[in-house]
Amino acid sequence: MSRRTPLYDAHVAAGAKLVDFVGWEMPINYGSQLDEHHQVRSDAGMFDVSHMTVVDVRGRETRQFLSRLLANDVARLQQPGRALYSCMLNESGGVIDDLITYFMDEEWFRMVVNAATRDKGLAWLERQAHESDFRISFTEHLEMAMIAVQGPLARDKVHSCLPADVLDEVTGLKSFSAIQKSGFFIGRTGYTGEEGYEIVLPDRQAAAFWDRLLQAGVKPCGLGARDTLRLEAGMHLYGQDMDEDVTPLECGLGWTVAMQNDRDFIGRAALEKQKADGLQRKLIGLVLEGRGVLRPGQKVVTAEGEGVTTSGSFSPSLQKAIALARIPFAASGECEVEIRGKRLPARIVRPPFVRNGKPCEGM
Repeated sequence: MSRRTPLYDAHVAAGAKLVDFVGWEMPINYGSQLDEHHQVRSDAGMFDVSHMTVVDVRGRETRQFLSRLLANDVARLQQPGRALYSCMLNESGGVIDDLITYFMDEEWFRMVVNAATRDKGLAWLERQAHESDFRISFTEHLEMAMIAVQGPLARDKVHSCLPADVLDEVTGLKSFSAIQKSGFFIGRTGYTGEEGYEIVLPDRQAAAFWDRLLQAGVKPCGLGARDTLRLEAGMHLYGQDMDEDVTPLECGLGWTVAMQNDRDFIGRAALEKQKADGLQRKLIGLVLEGRGVLRPGQKVVTAEGEGVTTSGSFSPSLQKAIALARIPFAASGECEVEIRGKRLPARIVRPPFVRNGKPCEGM
């Protein structure tokens, strides 16, 4: 039986179409996925992301542990509330999960783990702590809900719903930072390419806060719009654009790997060998030149060999079909995508496709 978030009743009341998503009963849309997409690009929309997992890592050796666990370098986190996006790798350099880690203090870091990777991610954390004999503890916050509010008007509308003491803390919050106040944990982060917040709060308070956001003019949006928004923003989806057989260097996440010093993180040796041997494949963007639908798993034909689409959809903002694809490293320029037995022309581009609600150059 699928699990339900604390906002399940609110979704039913709003007429959401509910689907199973990695074991959770979640809204795919509330009527029109297209309208929800445009709502986020032009105003403000909110998503129930309570299926994601909040894990606190505590102890005097937490920083040392995360320095070995993550491909990005937690030494960059010095100010309380600052966040770091990173991949957690296996010994072969494959991606176990991509996640955000917040520095709260020297004995407390907070991680937000994807729902689809929750079981193996937590098991990996426990295993690495045990094998390395780090004196740390993990706390998974099952009693928490999470609401993402995104869009150009998202921050102003959230501000109108916050208690005065929380508003004082969140006003002026920098991008990729968070505050903890009066039961709220609010990060200026998101998965849509728009401004906004991801708000963690006690599950018993989630429905009331959701209602306050509704009254402020924030519209509920489902997982369908979230996927087209993140694709336009060039953001990755675990299990499609990356997995345990793909390294960050092969999926456009080389910028999240810190190898400037001699820090020994899990997967480093494999990445160094891959760089020395030369990359054979890369993740790029595709724009279909004519009519057609791009979906994951379609063959991509280039002058340098074949590849495959990993994510794909119709872009409501561009009114074109777009995709992310893994292709030979040397490929560039024009290519073809095989759709229903026909090869259709496409352009290889560099994501993102849309930034701050506007088409990127060359789109």
